[in-house]
Amino acid sequence: MAVVPQSFLNGLMDEVREVKSLLQKKSEEEVNSQWIESTQVRKRLGISAKTWQTYRDERRIPFSQFGRKIYVKRADLEKFMEDHYIDTTK
Repeated sequence: MAVVPQSFLNGLMDEVREVKSLLQKKSEEEVNSQWIESTQVRKRLGISAKTWQTYRDERRIPFSQFGRKIYVKRADLEKFMEDHYIDTTK
């Protein structure tokens, strides 16, 4: 067993909390910067290929295209869904 001053222990706990907070923030940023394939986006939104094409033509959701592959950032998809959220409790 070791004895340490309470002030040292409090400082150590504050630093641990700060590191934990930084790790959580970094993890959220990494998740939001992930790219999702077009087929997964359509499934998540529950829309047809034609509707998805219309959304892209109208630039409703930002996307990247490499050849025939289309990708959307998870954060952009989440923002689109939040922007179109309808609160039925009102």
